[in-house]
Amino acid sequence: MISAPRPLSAHRPAAPLAGTLRVPGDKSISHRALMFGALALGETRIAGLLEGDDVLRTAAAMRALGAEIVQGAEGWTVTGRGVGGLREPEDVLDMGNSGTAARLLAGILASSPGFAVMTGDASLRRRPMKRVIDPLTACGARFESRSGGRLPLAIHGAVDALPLEYRLPVASAQVKSAILLCGLNASGITRVIEPVATRDHSENMLRHFGAEVTVMVEGAGRVITLRGQPELIAADIVVPGDPSSAAFPIVAALLIPGSVLRLEGVGLNPLRTGLFTCLREMGGDIVIENERLEGGEPVGDLIVHHATLRGIDVPPGRVPSMVDEFPILAVAAAFAQGTTRMRGLHELRVKESDRLAATAALLECNGARLEVVGDDLLVHGTGRPAPGGGLVQTHMDHRLAMSALVFGLASDQPVRVDDGSFIDTSFPGFVDLMNGSIGNGGGSALRTV
Repeated sequence: MISAPRPLSAHRPAAPLAGTLRVPGDKSISHRALMFGALALGETRIAGLLEGDDVLRTAAAMRALGAEIVQGAEGWTVTGRGVGGLREPEDVLDMGNSGTAARLLAGILASSPGFAVMTGDASLRRRPMKRVIDPLTACGARFESRSGGRLPLAIHGAVDALPLEYRLPVASAQVKSAILLCGLNASGITRVIEPVATRDHSENMLRHFGAEVTVMVEGAGRVITLRGQPELIAADIVVPGDPSSAAFPIVAALLIPGSVLRLEGVGLNPLRTGLFTCLREMGGDIVIENERLEGGEPVGDLIVHHATLRGIDVPPGRVPSMVDEFPILAVAAAFAQGTTRMRGLHELRVKESDRLAATAALLECNGARLEVVGDDLLVHGTGRPAPGGGLVQTHMDHRLAMSALVFGLASDQPVRVDDGSFIDTSFPGFVDLMNGSIGNGGGSALRTV
């Protein structure tokens, strides 16, 4: 559960970052592992599952739908009910702060006969669900929501779900995955056309569990085809380290002189690593070792050395591969030499907060120079440490809070955040891990205030 507000501060550490660490499991894959395990026949064992609040909400929801989910010393086990075998929940499903969980679960419930209601915290209840409601209605499901398609959301699942064919108006892995999950319990072929390739964890995991999925390239995008009503068979999963979580210690190590960090077992799916590409283009010293495949996903170890960064131009086509990482990229840009222009950031306006406006405010209150031009963010770095000294309003956005704290680790003056209690939704133990990476007994640079 998310606790009471927890103000935090960060200041420049007394020593560089050093050593080896492992970030929590990938949140996107963790959600999907629980959902697909619940839809498969047999027992799925999951190692490395992210145990943050967002994923625990998914586990609770799948239990309410009839799956047996157990946390043990060696990981998690899910005993599924098979495609079409979920039961009607007895109570409201509370998805907390997780838009991924809510949107993907809407796809499952749309083609499951029965009635269900989903809600979430204050932040999630402000986020748009119409983008999944509209396409899922075509399968025969009925939805009732607040104005603008916002939670709470009542779902009357289709008795005989129809397969869907849908062209995404904007790139969205969540909408794509919701449609594919709906298509599992529909007779026939479900087809999704996406304008730009988005993270493909759902496609990879569907194959891992035995579904028939094909992917064809169409221009800059792809056409994903799923044959409905497969018999999914339980399959063990090793969840890699989340590249979105790895972003924070990586940027901190790049910015703090003398730092050398090794991050083990980080997911390297090419549709998730746009930030790593950007940081390397900026001059970041990031080396990948021990590349391998685990559960259909590429994984490797990252070695990061402090480096002098320079401004770059980030094309809009890179947004889907790093949509969650722009706040921390903006922090890196504030310390780089020259201007970094991040283009086409409209999607950031409908995340946990209006991340474009909130990121701009984070930088501005800490003395960085920036402009917002339409959906572009321009950050004018000086090549020197930014002033810092600001109090950042986090708007219940975990990634914004962590980005602000990384800013404080490299700036001249400490940076405070109004609330960091919800950081555990995606990165349990973030403060302890970052403090523990400070070499030579350098003390606690992140602390509660």
